[in-house]
Amino acid sequence: MTQLWDFSGGIHPAENKHQSTARPIRVAALPEHLILPLQQHIGEPATALVKVGDRVLKGEKVADVTNGLGVPVHAPTSGIIESIAQLPVPHPSGMTDWCITLRPDGEDQWVELQPFADYRSLERDQVLDMIRDAGIAGLGGAGFPTDIKLRPPRDRKVATLILNGAECEPYITADDMTMRERAEEVLAGFKVMAWLLRPERCVIGIEDNKPEAIAALRAATEGTQIELAVIPTKYPSGGEKQLIQILTGMEVPSGGIPADIGVMCQNIGTAVAMSQLIFEGKPLISRTITITGEAVREPGNFEALIGTPVQHLLEQASLQPDQVNRLVMGGPMMGYTLTTTAVPIVKTSNCVIAATASELPAPPPEQACIRCGMCAEACPMELLPQQLFWYSKATEFEKAEHLNLFDCIECGACSYVCPSSIPLVQYYRYAKGEIRVQRAEQLKADRARERFEARQERLEREQQEKELRRKERAKAAAEAQAKKKAEAEKAAAEGEAVDERSAKSALVQQALARKKAKTEAAATAKELAAAPAESAVEKPDLEALEKQLTQAQAKLETMQGMLEDAKAQQADNVDKLERAVAKNHDRVDRTQKALTEAREQLARNAETQTPD
Repeated sequence: MTQLWDFSGGIHPAENKHQSTARPIRVAALPEHLILPLQQHIGEPATALVKVGDRVLKGEKVADVTNGLGVPVHAPTSGIIESIAQLPVPHPSGMTDWCITLRPDGEDQWVELQPFADYRSLERDQVLDMIRDAGIAGLGGAGFPTDIKLRPPRDRKVATLILNGAECEPYITADDMTMRERAEEVLAGFKVMAWLLRPERCVIGIEDNKPEAIAALRAATEGTQIELAVIPTKYPSGGEKQLIQILTGMEVPSGGIPADIGVMCQNIGTAVAMSQLIFEGKPLISRTITITGEAVREPGNFEALIGTPVQHLLEQASLQPDQVNRLVMGGPMMGYTLTTTAVPIVKTSNCVIAATASELPAPPPEQACIRCGMCAEACPMELLPQQLFWYSKATEFEKAEHLNLFDCIECGACSYVCPSSIPLVQYYRYAKGEIRVQRAEQLKADRARERFEARQERLEREQQEKELRRKERAKAAAEAQAKKKAEAEKAAAEGEAVDERSAKSALVQQALARKKAKTEAAATAKELAAAPAESAVEKPDLEALEKQLTQAQAKLETMQGMLEDAKAQQADNVDKLERAVAKNHDRVDRTQKALTEAREQLARNAETQTPD
């Protein structure tokens, strides 16, 4: 016999389950329209793969999640896509969301199905991909994608696999009836999960208030190694953490998940969906849902297509509209009130309660807390509901979080026992929502700060690179200036030497020219004296002197330009250049004088030869 433990707290509310277990599961009639929300589970919303006017087949994928956590949505029957618009969805906010509206054509034509009865011949990743493509998500809670849940981290070996058949919340009997009528399917899907995870222990937990389901499962598990653990009826024993504690004696750490202690929980409906996928090739397009409450004459469980409007299911159960006071999606403890019957059922919908005024009366006005401590006694998570209430109401969220606010499973046990009618869970939900908003804003601010700091680092780096380039340019300019200065000094030194040699050469040339001129003049005079009748007189070499004068003037201009540049740059060779310019001035003057004398000599010769 399986050893059982207990958890602290818990309550025993009126079960109200017998109303919906008197009839077998009925197949709901096909509605006029099916409304398929694009987000039916935890994670990213799906993106529509179809357009208005498209005809789709039963089981065809109509929306998928391309990025992030999520699973696709399939057409529950064949028909025409009428619209893709925002419509009311089952959510506590009562807000609208994007939905695909499908009008059935009545043919119920399937896509080609591909069952894999011999799934053990496939790779585990292949089977997990099939589970994802079939759109299977948890059918008993928030709808976590099953393929992700069946991929635990490599360092977290699942030693115990639990199938949760407790179904502890009042009114809900969908899992109970499924276990009664489809025990073989439940076991088949459970075995697929066990093959994927290879746990050391497989156990089905079920409350002792379900004798028919217990008998059916006991017969189905006979001859297998799967344990059937019958646990005492107490709310919320069907909570994941509470059931783990009952069956293993271990507690999930605060802020952790069952995989942290080597345990995994799956739901009865999820196991059936797994069986239908593997052995029939069908994606998740329908589920069992409980329609109950005193406002319906024929309460029971229905196998309904995903997207079926709540109003259609209520009509199937013979709704009495004049008696309906409140519609609740889910159970009376953790469910929420519906504002319209136009909302569809989704993958996580397990119950709709059409309650009369006497059945679920409006809660009395909230009164002051009397500090009775009953909420703390009822809390299955061993929290301090009273302090959490005070901090949540005073918006002291940090203190509430310090008291493990997020360990609250929102089971409603504290609100149920509160004599002051304080809606404690609503305060906790409000505080959690505000903390999540603050975290999101803080994350956004942190990202903005990181972007700002990255920008500042980039600007500083660019400024440093710019300064480095400026210094390199300055260094290159200084080196170029030094090189230019050295070249100028060298040129000046060479120019000075050239000027000295040129001046000396000019003096020699002038002396030779004067000597030659005197010699020629003397010879001319002699010739004139010896032959006065001769009229032809040789002319001095004016062309050579003019050429020397031009060269001297050009050199002077060059040296003057170099002197001006040196003065502008405040170079050290200014004195040398000034001396060179002065010498070039003397050279030009001497050459000019020699040319003038030569011209005068030529003029005198001309006068001497003129007849009286």
